[in-house]
Amino acid sequence: MRGQPRPQRPLTASLALVLAICCGISGCAYQAGREQPPPAAKPPAPVVMVLGDSFTVGSGPVRPWETYAAEAARRLGWQLVVAGAAGTGFVNRGRVGRDFRESYAEELSWRPAPDMLIISGGHNDRRVAPARVHAAARRLLADVRETWPATRIIVVGPLWVADPPAWAFDVKDAVATAAAGAGATFLDPLARRHVAGDPAVALLPDGVHPTFTGHVRLARWLVGALENG
Repeated sequence: MRGQPRPQRPLTASLALVLAICCGISGCAYQAGREQPPPAAKPPAPVVMVLGDSFTVGSGPVRPWETYAAEAARRLGWQLVVAGAAGTGFVNRGRVGRDFRESYAEELSWRPAPDMLIISGGHNDRRVAPARVHAAARRLLADVRETWPATRIIVVGPLWVADPPAWAFDVKDAVATAAAGAGATFLDPLARRHVAGDPAVALLPDGVHPTFTGHVRLARWLVGALENG
C-alpha cells in the first residue's frame, strides 16, 4: 500500500554489508577483532667497499658506475663504496701520490665497518720486487684487520683482460701469500682469460683497460667466484 514506510534493516546488518562490499573492492582480508600483521621488513643491503685502481674506479669512456665493481654490486644487491685511484697499487703511488694503504686510511678506515671489503689490484706494481709487494699487502691487511676485525676481506689479484705478462704472475703470487697470511680469501683473475672473439670488444684502444663489455665480463667472473667461494 502506498504511503507506508519500508521496514528498515537492523544497523548491524547494514554495517556488515558495507564492510563486505568494501573488502571485496579493495581485496582486504577482514577479520573481526584481529589486525593484520605488518609486512616483514626487507633486510638491509650489505655494505661492500672496493679498493682498487683504474679497473675499479673507471678509465677512458667507462665511468665509475659502469665498472666491474658497480656491475657486480647491481647483480648481488650491494650498497657499494668505491675507493682508490688510477695508477695506484700496493706499492705504486701513482699520480695521486698514495698507495692502497694510504687510500684505505684516507677514504675508508674512518667509516663504519662494512660487511665486506674487496682489495683489487697489483696491475700497477710492475717493476716492483715481489717481496715489496708482499710486504705492502701484508701491512694493508693488518690495518684492515685491526680496524674492522669482523669484516670479510676478499683480495683480488691483478686484473688482466688480455694475456698477462710474466711479471703479473709474480705479483699475483706475492699478493696471494699475503692474503693467506691474513686469513683473507684470494681470488685469481689470471686463471681465466677474459677476452673472447674480437679483442676490441673487450679492450680499449690502449690494449690494457677494459671496455664496458670487458667490465661486464669481469663482473660476471667476480660474481661467480664469490658465489662459489
